[in-house]
Formats: sequence, structure tokens, C-alpha cells
Amino acid sequence: MNITINDELRAFVDPLTDIEYAALERSLLAEGCRDALVLWGDVLIDGHNRYEICRKHDIAFRTVQNNSFASIEDVMLWMIDNHLARRSVSDFQRGLLALRKKEIVSARMAQRMAEEPPEPSPDDMDSRPPPPWNTREEVAKAARVSSNTISQIERIQKTAAPELVDAVRSGAISISSAANVASLPKEAQVAAVAGGKKELQQAARQVREQKSAAKPKKEAEFETPEDQIKALKAQVAELKDRVATLIGENDVLKQKLVHLGAA
Repeated sequence: MNITINDELRAFVDPLTDIEYAALERSLLAEGCRDALVLWGDVLIDGHNRYEICRKHDIAFRTVQNNSFASIEDVMLWMIDNHLARRSVSDFQRGLLALRKKEIVSARMAQRMAEEPPEPSPDDMDSRPPPPWNTREEVAKAARVSSNTISQIERIQKTAAPELVDAVRSGAISISSAANVASLPKEAQVAAVAGGKKELQQAARQVREQKSAAKPKKEAEFETPEDQIKALKAQVAELKDRVATLIGENDVLKQKLVHLGAA
């Protein structure tokens, strides 16, 4: 059987962790491949991990055809929707998939508009619905994350070194922390990843502190609870120092009064 792996489609499948891969491998060895692999022609569109393990151990498998797609973009959208519906997909991967769907949908709409320019009347302009997937909120809803998380994922997409992206995928660093580290030069990102989880967390914390220090005072209410606690602790320390100074000054004045009374 001739089965083709399309690398662009394969990239939509979030890599399994070592534990997940081992569990799937044990299941296939013990029970066989119960679910059929899905093909579009000879292109594999569902079951990439099962196919890899079955070939590795010469395990028999079945295939089914899905010929309802008119283009590779249709296949991509089908795969994206399938993965977005799965609970096992990470927030980061769901965000990437939702953003990729937005790109495909937007490109299709732009092409359609170019091929068939609309000639709406003024009344049609007022009643025309907005383009699908036109806002970050719509993308976030599809990915089941916040719009702020989608913004952070976009930042990681644009500026993160490949090593940092791999660290987010593996769970070595959170999305929010990775978005902060991604603002560093590529060399600093790679060095932080090489230093391990602790080094990544430290780099993210330093970036947060630098951003916090650069904020104008009017934005103080937008600081994170952690930043607010640090600021309050600093104020308490300053007040303690001030109280200690006043107590010392008060003792000096008392001694002067005693000496004046004795004189």
C-alpha cells in the first residue's frame, strides 16, 4: 500500500510525549490497530502516530478514504477542526491551529473577493455580516483559550527561537513566560533553554520585572498580583526603615532633654 506523508499536514499533529508514545505503542502491540487510518487519495490525514508505530512493529492496520475534499486547504481545515475538538491537545497547539485556520480562511476570502469583486449597495454595506474569524476573540473561542493567550502565542510565533518553541511544546515553560522570553535576543533565548527550566523561569521573571519598572504609574492597576505584592513588601520595608530612623531620632532628643534638665 502506498501511503504518502505530507509534512505540512503532519505539522498539525502535536508530537506525543515519551510517556504518551509509549502508552500508544503498548496499546497497539497488545490490541492491534483497531481504528482505521484516514487517507485522502494516498495522503495520510489522520493516524500519523499509529501509522509510524504499526510500521515499526509490522502491525496490521486498515485504511478508509475521505474523498470529500476539493483541495489541500480543505484537508487542512478538516484536520484543524478535528484536533481543536480533542481534549489531549495542549493550549499552545490549539492556539497555533486556530491561528492557522484564520490564515486559511482569510486567504480564501481575499481570493474570492479578488475573483468576484462585490458590488454592494449602501444598504447592503450596513447589513453585510463581518468576515468570519476576523477578530482575536473568535480565534481564542475556537482554541478555548483567552484572547490574551492568543496574543502571547502570536508573539511566540513571530519572535521565538525554535528551541524556545520546542520548550513550550514540551511544557518546560508556560505560554505567558515564553512570550516574555521571546522578547529577548535569539542568543539569549537559546541560552535560557539550554540552562533548563530554572533558567527559563529566571529569564521570564527578569523580563517581567523590566516591563513592570518601565510602566508609568497610571498603569499600576494593571500589574499582576505578584507584582503588587512585591511593591507592597518594598513599601513596608521602606516604612520600617523610616520608623527605625524616627525612633533613633526620638531617643536622641530624649537624651538631650535629660541633659538640659540636669543642667
